[in-house]
Amino acid sequence: MKFGYSIVYVKDVLKTVDFYERAFGIKRYFIHESNQYAEMDTGSTLLAFSADELVQNLLFKDYETNTPEKRTAGMEIDFVTDDVKGAYEQAVKAGAKEVIAPVVKPWGQTVGYVRDINGITVAICSPIQR
Repeated sequence: MKFGYSIVYVKDVLKTVDFYERAFGIKRYFIHESNQYAEMDTGSTLLAFSADELVQNLLFKDYETNTPEKRTAGMEIDFVTDDVKGAYEQAVKAGAKEVIAPVVKPWGQTVGYVRDINGITVAICSPIQR
């Protein structure tokens, strides 16, 4: 078995795809004609977005939606780059909310945290030296 997707439930799939392209420089890979599901080109494991409405109709009648006004969900999306400071500034300029500016962690990795337009925590990290 291999890890194939992470799917984040969002209010507006197209708006989220546009934001992720501008904020993090990743490109759309697939958008369903309904505009209620999309995948981003993130390598062998895909980051996908599904519309709240679609999820509520097909899977769950009641679940906690992601919004910037609420506490963040108990998860994060991490992007790895050699230019954490520049990527962090790009994300904030595109509309991400600053949470923690990039800092060097005790294990040597530089990490900064923002929240996306849906309130999801996104970490921007340098590669870990193993």
